[in-house]
Amino acid sequence: MIKTAKDIAHCVRWATAQLANSDSPKLDAEVLLCHLLEKDRSYLFTWNDKPVSEQVWDDFSALVLRRQQGEPVAHILGYREFWSLQLEVSADTLIPRPDTEILVEQALARIPANSCTVLDLGTGTGAIALAIASECPQAQVTAIEYQMAAAELAKRNAKRCQLKLNVLQGSWYKPLAQAQLFDVIVSNPPYIEANDPHLAQGDVRFEPLTALVAEGNGLADLQHIITAGVNHLKDAGWLLVEHGYDQGSAVRELFTQADYQQVMTYQDYGCNDRITVGQTKK
Repeated sequence: MIKTAKDIAHCVRWATAQLANSDSPKLDAEVLLCHLLEKDRSYLFTWNDKPVSEQVWDDFSALVLRRQQGEPVAHILGYREFWSLQLEVSADTLIPRPDTEILVEQALARIPANSCTVLDLGTGTGAIALAIASECPQAQVTAIEYQMAAAELAKRNAKRCQLKLNVLQGSWYKPLAQAQLFDVIVSNPPYIEANDPHLAQGDVRFEPLTALVAEGNGLADLQHIITAGVNHLKDAGWLLVEHGYDQGSAVRELFTQADYQQVMTYQDYGCNDRITVGQTKK
């Protein structure tokens, strides 16, 4: 380990160079250092000439090495921010991504102002459900997760954020009562093909395949959610799903075949098709 006087600016420059293969090397470096210093990023800019202790440097070097080896920043820290909520993450779930906030935005635009019911299928960390619960205290939000460890994680995140969330464990709609209906259903299900080369790249290498991969060219789970959704939506209820950038047309067709109305696709921050919505008949 190099033993020389180091300030914040040096730490960021060094780590940025070490993480050159990352999609966001400087941001990764700053986030890791902020975690150790227990400060926000503005502190780094304001006090960039402030020296760091040898212990911080040693710990920082260790974190940078883990990131160099490909481990996601969220897993290194143990949390990820989503919709201004700090959520615990683990290898049992997907890491919440910024593009999924578009799903939350579109759901909020369709949630009634009065008391309503919302269902999140395949909740993982609980990110989508908790974001909705944080904005709509009048809503009764239910989240379903197949993996027991992930369901427990969602419960911990609800407690961590001090938000009310009913978490059920099971496969898609199975844990629900047969006649249970919702105003809005949201889902970010698996939608990647098993042979997709992206599965061997970036953060997804550290995420569970069960949360990423679906049969039928990535459409099997989407098809089930859309087709069965009509049996769990109230009249004029909305279903909103996230999907792959190249699946917009296919997913719209699934909605149309299931007799949804007002079928529309919305793009993510990279201008790719990402969210498709549909409404049941009134």
